[in-house]
Amino acid sequence: MFQEAETMDHNTQFAGQQPGTQTARFGAHETIEVHEILNGAIDVINRFQLYRPHVQDGELQLMLDRQMQFAISEYNTMVQLLQGKGMGHAVPYQGPKNVTPVYGLRNPQPYGPQASAQQLDDRDVAVGMLCAHKSSAVHKMTAALECADPNIRRMLQQSAVNCAEQAYEVWQYMNQRGYYQVPTMMDMTTQTMIRSFAETPNQQPQ
Repeated sequence: MFQEAETMDHNTQFAGQQPGTQTARFGAHETIEVHEILNGAIDVINRFQLYRPHVQDGELQLMLDRQMQFAISEYNTMVQLLQGKGMGHAVPYQGPKNVTPVYGLRNPQPYGPQASAQQLDDRDVAVGMLCAHKSSAVHKMTAALECADPNIRRMLQQSAVNCAEQAYEVWQYMNQRGYYQVPTMMDMTTQTMIRSFAETPNQQPQ
């Protein structure tokens, strides 16, 4: 039944007639993708609001508030674009300057689930924020690759980059406090792996 209706709409378009009362602004695929992205954005905003009462560290609190306000603004901009209320240009996330990563294991403490929500601490909140941004970055870039509309495509691309920037901001906080430590290999092993690749000359078309 659905296939028949889809075929009729397709044939009608080729006959020079509109299948409905007006021409669709967006394709079906990108509409579904953006629907999922917006639901995910709502989830991140709500999740950050749930995290906030458990934050004790002032720096983490400022970061959470800054990222939550940015998420709300970005969400509203995307909704406005979809509803034809503006061009909806995506704004790059501007976080604090990067700090030098700390490499190596520094006696990491065991980590596991808390027994209750009341026991959630700064590390739990930071882990939740980091995972939210990582997941969102992947989903938004995947959705962007499926979009035909150039404005939605650019917005989702920038939004994915914004998630990556916010994830790195959270990671830097965790790294500096020993929550997310970076194991290393022996220098000889690292250099051997790096040097296992060789450059190739530019290929000229035949």
